[in-house]
Amino acid sequence: MTGPRLEIDLDKISANARILVRRLTARGISVTGVTKAGLGSPEIAKALLEAGVSGIADSRIENIERLRNGIGPGPVISLIRTPMPSQIDRIVRHADISFNTDLDVVRQLSSAAEAVGRTHGVVLMVELGDLREGIMPRDLEGIFREVLSLPNIALKGIGANLACLSGTSPDAANMAALSAIAESMEAAFEITLDIVSGGNSANINWALGHEDTERINNLRLGEAILLGREALERRAIDGLHTDAFTLFAEVIESGIKPSRPWGTIAQNAFGETVKAADNGKIMQAILAVGRQDSDPAGLEPPSGMRILGSSSDHLVLDTGGRHLPAGSELCFGINYTTLLRAMTSPFVAKTMVYARSRQGVLAVA
Repeated sequence: MTGPRLEIDLDKISANARILVRRLTARGISVTGVTKAGLGSPEIAKALLEAGVSGIADSRIENIERLRNGIGPGPVISLIRTPMPSQIDRIVRHADISFNTDLDVVRQLSSAAEAVGRTHGVVLMVELGDLREGIMPRDLEGIFREVLSLPNIALKGIGANLACLSGTSPDAANMAALSAIAESMEAAFEITLDIVSGGNSANINWALGHEDTERINNLRLGEAILLGREALERRAIDGLHTDAFTLFAEVIESGIKPSRPWGTIAQNAFGETVKAADNGKIMQAILAVGRQDSDPAGLEPPSGMRILGSSSDHLVLDTGGRHLPAGSELCFGINYTTLLRAMTSPFVAKTMVYARSRQGVLAVA
């Protein structure tokens, strides 16, 4: 098999999505499956749709175009990053809904949608304290008024994003604030908002742990589905698979070396000053995977082994005394940052793994 490669178990992803959809539906909350960490994979999107998600979302129009080509015109696809004006025409053609924070951008969406005779859905994002994106609540009513007046724009609802930039956690207070804003806008304009999207995988603990979810009726979930973890402390979610993605890398050198470098020590290739303990001689292996392919801090090595460092193209391990011949493979568990980087790297092969019920078919993405 080609290495490095990422093996993707679609059945585990589907199982995770199915469980979360069931648990959240019982709380009155729909799930939008986010595919950005999967680079807009149509195979992953199909697994999510089969599991019952209400729609698919991604942050990049390139991924959305890939999704649309792969899954067809039926499912609702949302762009969850505020649109770039340079991509407005593509967004109107391929995305059903976009999440917005800038009124000028919504005006451009309106003009582009009118030009092609389409209606484009808009969700307005509200700032609740994380300070990444969102309209300040005091400004929302005026923006609502204008958006509702724009041709070929359907105001679908409001949303919020937390715990992505500053780590502000979703909790009863800020979710109640978003609910109150939704009710205020509905009363002011005599409308009903279809979507009140409370946030992302960081909202899992709140959504499943509070009796009253108020007006929140949607979450946008990527990490929780793909890796089976909530996004505040990265704890495994009960009953979910945390190993749907596995990174395989090939050994290219193995031998005994000192554990501590010698000579005059300066910065390494990444501007870091390495401080290594002297543990005597160790069995060391070099694998053909590096920072261009993964985030070494997000790799979980096999039991008994330890990551010593990495460069652009190499990963260095203390193998715990095991000699690993060149050409052998090791597999690693991964976290969200490594998943993003590995999926984006053209040097990492992506292999979709299907269950035995599907005759063990392998499909290379």
